[in-house]
Amino acid sequence: MKLHTLKPAVASTHSRKRIGRGPGSGLGGTSTRGHKGAKSRSGYSKKIGFEGGQMPLQRRLPKFGFKNINRVEYRVVNLGTLQELAEKLSLQKIGREELISARLLSAKDLVKILGSGELNIKLDVEANAFSKSAEAAILSAGGTATKI
Repeated sequence: MKLHTLKPAVASTHSRKRIGRGPGSGLGGTSTRGHKGAKSRSGYSKKIGFEGGQMPLQRRLPKFGFKNINRVEYRVVNLGTLQELAEKLSLQKIGREELISARLLSAKDLVKILGSGELNIKLDVEANAFSKSAEAAILSAGGTATKI
């Protein structure tokens, strides 16, 4: 093997087309873009949803629904879950910290207590919101329901 006999592997190199370099290059004139139309112009980029001039799907379909920008999103915890948590960890008071450590909500979440399930023990509960039935059940068991 000598330096003057070295050649690249077959099909490993390609000649780059130099487009738009005059008629002598064979790729001048329209520069492989064809004649007229949006795709032949410089700066052309197809918009998302473009259907060739046909009315796009997102404009053909009717609009519906409503998103309330003032909606407050709560993570819900039922009374039955509070009962299980209090029995397992022998708690008399349940607040955000206990619910976060039990992985029932994350630090940013707001919590609402709902009345599903039974509550047999006296519990002091702190939450952002309570349903009427949950608040009544907590008070009837001898506990307190405190809104944060």
